[in-house]
Amino acid sequence: MKTILNTNYVKNLFLLALLLMATATFAQEEEATEPKKVSISGSVDAYYQTNLSASDNVSQSFGTSFADELGFALGMANIIASYEGEKTGAVADVTFGPRGESAVGGYNLNQLYAYWNVSEGTTLTIGRFNTFLGYEVISPVGNFNYSTSYLFSSGPFSHVGAKADFALSDDVSLMLAIMNVTDTNNNLTGVYSLGAQLGFSGQYLNFYYDGGEVLGFEIDYTGGFDLTDEFFLGINAAYADDEGEGFAGVALYPQLATSDDFTIGLRGEYFATRSDAITDDPSVIAATLTGSYTVENFTIKPEIRLDSWGSDVEPYFDADGAPSKSLSSFLIAAIYSF
Repeated sequence: MKTILNTNYVKNLFLLALLLMATATFAQEEEATEPKKVSISGSVDAYYQTNLSASDNVSQSFGTSFADELGFALGMANIIASYEGEKTGAVADVTFGPRGESAVGGYNLNQLYAYWNVSEGTTLTIGRFNTFLGYEVISPVGNFNYSTSYLFSSGPFSHVGAKADFALSDDVSLMLAIMNVTDTNNNLTGVYSLGAQLGFSGQYLNFYYDGGEVLGFEIDYTGGFDLTDEFFLGINAAYADDEGEGFAGVALYPQLATSDDFTIGLRGEYFATRSDAITDDPSVIAATLTGSYTVENFTIKPEIRLDSWGSDVEPYFDADGAPSKSLSSFLIAAIYSF
């Protein structure tokens, strides 16, 4: 018997084939446009600096980290490669140049760590990571001021160890860490340090302890408040003690956005070193006024800074070459991030 095909059946079969082809094509296009899990970012920076209260013929700087050269000078090149999997990932953060070399302590590695998102609110990290203490960071991209504070320069830069981050709620976080002593890649002493951070709505209380091996004990508060849509106030305060030696200080960071492209900010800092052997501990008041103008990924930062020491400390020289308690300078930095 001759079989006669139903025309509706044939049409439906044809439409189904077209639908399958379209679905396969769409899936291929979606796969092709899916973002890569490996990402590359980083920055480069350079600056020009001249003394205002002294001659540039005398080599002197503020005594804080980075931005300590006169004339045209280099910051660093920073290249960050990161891989993000479904639950795990890794970051390799490499630096080249004076700023990076003075901070990373060898290997040109600013950070090198792997992490595991154990659950939605728990992340484990092991490797080398930047410190959780302080308001400022090594990369100029993460700071408003180009030069750095005494608090940042005196505290840890980076740690090698393991940490666990816990998101306890939308507003509360906790971090616990065990590490080598600060800024040490290899543990040759068998001494470890402990770290902790408690966060609440963008305010962080940080702790570091190494039993007197390097810093001893440091407690640090870092936070900030959006007072208006245009005005932000950042705050950093720290106290460190190592058997009577240490430092203490506070810094305020008011910043005013005058437009989408330009922000002006001031860092006002009081910093004092502490020693049982010194009856009149030296202290410094430092004021840094910085402008920040951004075009696409390019940022220009003009900056005026004045540091003035109290007590009998005269670490600088004035325009006549005489010892001086104070030093002022002007710099302009160029930072490109990608």
